[in-house]
Amino acid sequence: MNFLNEVTFRYPEAISFAPGRPYDGFFDVDQVFAYLHEYIDHLAAGGSSADRIRDAIFQYGPTAGRIQELIANSLREDEGIDVGPESIVVTVGCQEAMFLVLRALIAGPGDVLLVSSPCYVGMTGAARLLDIEPTAVEEREDGLCCADLEEAIRKERARGRRPRAFYVVPDHSNPAGTTMPVHTRHELLDLARREDILILEDSPYRLVSPAPYLPTLKSLDRDRRVVHLGSYSKTAFPGARVGFAVADQLVADRTGGTGPLAAELAKIKSMVTVNTSPLSQAVVAGMLLTCQGRVSELNAKAADYYATAMRSTLRQLERCFPADRRAALGVRWNTPAGGFFLTMRVPFRAGNAALARSAEEFGVIWTPMSYFYPGDGGEYGIRLSVSYLSEEEITEGILRLARFIVAETEK
Repeated sequence: MNFLNEVTFRYPEAISFAPGRPYDGFFDVDQVFAYLHEYIDHLAAGGSSADRIRDAIFQYGPTAGRIQELIANSLREDEGIDVGPESIVVTVGCQEAMFLVLRALIAGPGDVLLVSSPCYVGMTGAARLLDIEPTAVEEREDGLCCADLEEAIRKERARGRRPRAFYVVPDHSNPAGTTMPVHTRHELLDLARREDILILEDSPYRLVSPAPYLPTLKSLDRDRRVVHLGSYSKTAFPGARVGFAVADQLVADRTGGTGPLAAELAKIKSMVTVNTSPLSQAVVAGMLLTCQGRVSELNAKAADYYATAMRSTLRQLERCFPADRRAALGVRWNTPAGGFFLTMRVPFRAGNAALARSAEEFGVIWTPMSYFYPGDGGEYGIRLSVSYLSEEEITEGILRLARFIVAETEK
């Protein structure tokens, strides 16, 4: 990823399909202050004194967070997830939630983390910081096949190891853009119960995608098999750095009783980041109060924008590569219904050297899919992010990409 940043910096005039970041046009500086005042008014209406309000904004605050009740309400309203606030820990972005969960679940070399491959690099990066080598379960072209996961679990147990958790992005995944069908969600939950593993569900692109939404794995979870990882980076703004983990699994505590896994995550967090910025939490809380927890409604305009960007990208790909031409070249791509990403298969090695040529000679930047494979794989794939570009940039960018692909193929 350092190389990708370097290429972007070196060729500032290139059109970049690389960054998976929200569109800046939806950010309004004044809205931050409006959200902050909304939360302060909420505290005052609830009977908080001026001293308590000042404490809630300026002081460290509880390690597990201050706004779990609002998050729990929003999860019920938007995601069909019904958990108490004690099962939620507020984190510094979703990245910290991943780190805490891995630290809690993977206790030694015999414990196994399985990941859907290709995989979001934040999860594999967090694993490697903790000296965890993830076991990849390669997705098929249409996404995860539960039989492949079951086989991976069987092989790990045959080696004398203990599979503990499986990480997956079921909705409009990063990087592949795939969405898990409902029947596969039920199969995965049945498999998790049968094989006694947890599912780590990460789904940041649902509420910036057009409705209708498929049910989250956590909303279908009847056996507390799912730890739901959440983020407000896409639905609020990345600079807030507020995420959360929903961990209602019951675990033994030091008193001999039981409590939610979230409490154990909070203990680890206290030694990592102490707490999540109360000021950032206050802004996110104001957002949740403004929309009565229905973030999907607040983000309807953004979701429409991203859906239009995805359709524009797919339409332009069709124009540049009609069926007979793409068949002759050996080019194909998937057609996500939402999210920020789609993937292309190309007939040449799409690594760093090809990316540098693309940026320098053709003025277009993309992400090699090989970055997202824990082991080998992805050498002939590229990821395109459509979230940050205007329609005009998408049109010109795909034209440049098409010229690059043709030139690279005909070498």
